[in-house]
Amino acid sequence: MVRDDTTLTGVRALELFDAQLTSRHLDLAARWLRSFGEGFHTIGSSGHEGNAAVAAAVLSTDPALLHYRSGGFYCARVAQAGPLPATTPATADGTLLTTARVRTGATAGDDDAAAGGETDADPIATAARDVLRGVVASAVDPAAGGRHKVFGNADLAVIPTTSTIASHLPRAVGIGFAIERMRRQSAIPTQSPARSRLGGPSRPDTDAGSPWPPDAIVVCSFGDASVNHVSAVAAFNTAGWCDHTGLRIPVLFVCEDNGLGISVRSPEGWVAATLGAKPGLRYFSADGCDLAQAYDAASEAASWVRRHRRPAVLHLSTVRLMGHGGADAELAYRSAGEVAQDLERDPIIATARLLVEAGLATPDELIARYDEVGWQVRKVAEEVLGEPKLATAADIMAPIAPRRPVRVSRAVTDAGSRAAGPGAAARTAAFGGKLPEQAGPLTLAQTINAALADGLLDHPEMTIFGQDVAAKGGLYGVTKGLRQRYGASRVFDTLLDETSVLGLGLGAGLAGMLPVPEIQYLAYLHSAEDQLRGEGATLRFFSRGAFRNPMVVRVPGLAYQDGIGGHFHNDNSLAVLRDVPGLVLAVPARAEDAAPMLRSCLASAAVDGSVCVFLEPIALYHTRDLYLPGDDEWLSPYAGPGDWGSSHAPIGRARSYGVGSAEDVTIITFGNGVRMSLRAAGALAEEGIGTRVVDLRWLAPLPVADIIREASATGRVLVADETRRSGGVGEGIVAALVDAGYVGAVRRVASVDSFVPLGPSATQVLLSEDAITQGARTLLAR
Repeated sequence: MVRDDTTLTGVRALELFDAQLTSRHLDLAARWLRSFGEGFHTIGSSGHEGNAAVAAAVLSTDPALLHYRSGGFYCARVAQAGPLPATTPATADGTLLTTARVRTGATAGDDDAAAGGETDADPIATAARDVLRGVVASAVDPAAGGRHKVFGNADLAVIPTTSTIASHLPRAVGIGFAIERMRRQSAIPTQSPARSRLGGPSRPDTDAGSPWPPDAIVVCSFGDASVNHVSAVAAFNTAGWCDHTGLRIPVLFVCEDNGLGISVRSPEGWVAATLGAKPGLRYFSADGCDLAQAYDAASEAASWVRRHRRPAVLHLSTVRLMGHGGADAELAYRSAGEVAQDLERDPIIATARLLVEAGLATPDELIARYDEVGWQVRKVAEEVLGEPKLATAADIMAPIAPRRPVRVSRAVTDAGSRAAGPGAAARTAAFGGKLPEQAGPLTLAQTINAALADGLLDHPEMTIFGQDVAAKGGLYGVTKGLRQRYGASRVFDTLLDETSVLGLGLGAGLAGMLPVPEIQYLAYLHSAEDQLRGEGATLRFFSRGAFRNPMVVRVPGLAYQDGIGGHFHNDNSLAVLRDVPGLVLAVPARAEDAAPMLRSCLASAAVDGSVCVFLEPIALYHTRDLYLPGDDEWLSPYAGPGDWGSSHAPIGRARSYGVGSAEDVTIITFGNGVRMSLRAAGALAEEGIGTRVVDLRWLAPLPVADIIREASATGRVLVADETRRSGGVGEGIVAALVDAGYVGAVRRVASVDSFVPLGPSATQVLLSEDAITQGARTLLAR
């Protein structure tokens, strides 16, 4: 042992010293590259290199979500994992590259490079090449492919995280939840980590099974300033809440505390007091600048989490050297004395002193090793300078959201064949002998309920969760009876926190499940939307498609509810969702479309790893009539499995209705607007005006081709938009028409730029049936 009071061996200490040196020289190389305009990220890990001890204390197969100062951890993980496997999933277009190809910057078709390229058996060169390719935005960076500088590598079980403060912590809780659930549940088939990472299906067109061993724990590092962020608070609270209820969440949170959030100091003792007081979280602490102490504490914490399958936090006291980043003028807010005190605690010097005192090396030998590692890193920096950058928008966007409509369609058809054939008996039993297709016409809510039930049956990895979805069956009865049919492990209630609900979903999807979380109202989504924007939609982008988090988020929303009102129950704002790259946004207006659209979302999530939002118009949940009371024309029969293929609703395809004998005007709408527009069209038909009503169904991706075709059919377009005039869906429709060179007449009616008030006054600010009717008349009168 290197010291009497530690379990750290000399061999391990020397290995970790190399990782620390590599991390330090990577920071220096990044600044050197920046000095002549070739380095684009200089936020380094200097002073935090003690986190290498955490990597040594956990297994190389334990998934890790790393803070941007966890360079020591990454370098140690590279050495710990040894030579990488023969293939890697990290490509922009889904083509598999050999490790040699990725490491040498060769293209997918360059077999010679694959045969003769470097194998990078040296962990220093491997780690340096990985990190510096991110620094110079190299297109062959194995993490993000030049899209961002992140610590990430599927072969190393390092999951890339964004720079959004603490946004990865809720996901870490979700991964821990999923690992433990899948360890306990034998219903979900397992598969090897390599096959899962490569997207290999355990059933046709889908991924299933955890990519990590059943005894894995999750490691999640973050800075001390992040302790105060709502995402971190949510993650700590959820982990503790789950632990309090008896659920097991094997997550080790690692706080790397240098006392600063850029220029803002953390109050003395605040971080320790905060982390130590979290209920349900076991607290460990150590001096992160003392490698031996950090190793012992990390080993104890990791062992405790692995043995008990419960969450813990490891609080490492560190220092921050060289400022926040390359351009940070640190002396503007810190005294020279403070900076000097941090230099006295430099973890590189502390480890060198430890090695010398243990008789493992002389000062001259360590200085020589420092120089040797520095030259190795500089050599790699010079090599990556000439590597290609992403050169086209298509290359940049390739991993965002692959769309394979043929495979999605086939998955839906195959699901119907299974349900009608070998799964017929199980389906009959699941529905208690009362199949939904035999129940007569159903409401929108009843149809979604039946489709969710069928989804749970067809996707054994699927789970439904959220506030009030299980015992109560949802506020509107949409999930009624599902827990009784499928059990509390697949349909369960969560705590009241939207950030945590989405974080659970993101982590569960990444771990091989098909999560279907519910956000109780659209207005409640806005407090947690960064989990979709900053985490969910970016994962493929920042991992070159190596990781994905399939998920279908159910959100009851939009306005026009009777008997309940006010902004938070009638929110009509969708702008925050529509501009998230790659996100699928579905809005079923009627029962006939709801089940096919939900099946498309589930299939797209399973096949393509899509992040989908399934927005359900609350006011239409239990609507039965269209034109007259008692006509039941808003109800629809439920399609049996044999018809799922023929009734498939492809993502991004609209649906149109013809009302009247002529075609005088096209009304483009969605959601509640569909019913209002059909009613308005009925009134216009009595005046001899024929109308085409187009239900967009999908607001992202917008069905542009259908919009142009339907608009051209009449040359007169009325956009009926129940969202707000500013930032509403209608703006996108009109822009699509303009971009396509549409020369016909167009008019827009929309809700006004107001929050929705309580009671009958809501009609004054919302789109109305009369406004649609009058808008069509005005358009025709031009």
